[in-house]
Amino acid sequence: MKKIIPYLLLVPTFLVIILFIYIPAISSFKMSFFRENKFGTKTMFVGLDNFEKIFKNPEYINIALFTLFYVGITVTLTILFSFLLALLLNKNVPGTYLYRAMIFIPYAISPAIAGTLWSFLLDPVAGQVNYFFTSVFGIQVKWLTTQPFATISLLFATVWKMMPFDIIFYLAGLQSISNDVLESATIDGASAMTKVWRIKFPLVSPITFYLVIMNIISAMFSSFAIIDVMTSGGPATSTHTMMYKVYMDAFKYQKTGLASAQSSFMFVLMAIITIIYFIFGERKVHYR
Repeated sequence: MKKIIPYLLLVPTFLVIILFIYIPAISSFKMSFFRENKFGTKTMFVGLDNFEKIFKNPEYINIALFTLFYVGITVTLTILFSFLLALLLNKNVPGTYLYRAMIFIPYAISPAIAGTLWSFLLDPVAGQVNYFFTSVFGIQVKWLTTQPFATISLLFATVWKMMPFDIIFYLAGLQSISNDVLESATIDGASAMTKVWRIKFPLVSPITFYLVIMNIISAMFSSFAIIDVMTSGGPATSTHTMMYKVYMDAFKYQKTGLASAQSSFMFVLMAIITIIYFIFGERKVHYR
């Protein structure tokens, strides 16, 4: 009986996973081979026609390129700023614990709330950011409705939302570095910058690798709410990501087959990223 109890306790978890992850995923993959009218009364098998359409659509190619740019920039900036802030928060100065608690706040709020917050701050009329720019530089910027400011706003808000997660991991990694290693480097005449980039950063490289994968997933999927609240994919479709395109085709234009094909393509992309993570992660552990 004791051997059965752990499996019985896992049954609710398995039921939730099957009902809300596996069944919808299988249904979406199946729908990618069909085309349905807007009223949902007629379904026609079209084979790979939906996949052919998305890859031959110049708009989708541009959206994929913007997604690549968006993910690449946000992940790079998040990793860089998180590591630098973790270095500062790792120092024993008065108020360190308070700073650590405050910097974790953005991670505790939902992406939709984060997008709403930045929408208020970047409002062209009543926003505090524009008030500062008007007072100091005498200019008023339309952050959310013109390019390239809409993209800059999304990048900034996404990085701000993702950083606390990375900082926590970097703090844990930095605190695990032996003082003997740093003292030896100091005796050898290493400067502060040398110790940071030649000792500390390489020693937390397994954490960096993990965070890169997690940030890629977060930027591709979790940032949907920020984009929807702040720019709604505009101006025009200039801030559409692949995830936002799936939403628009599925719920606004009622192109369920096309949206399913796009979600299946994104599933394959994330599967490839996950496989790469496991392959390189195992090699790193084996090397160490």
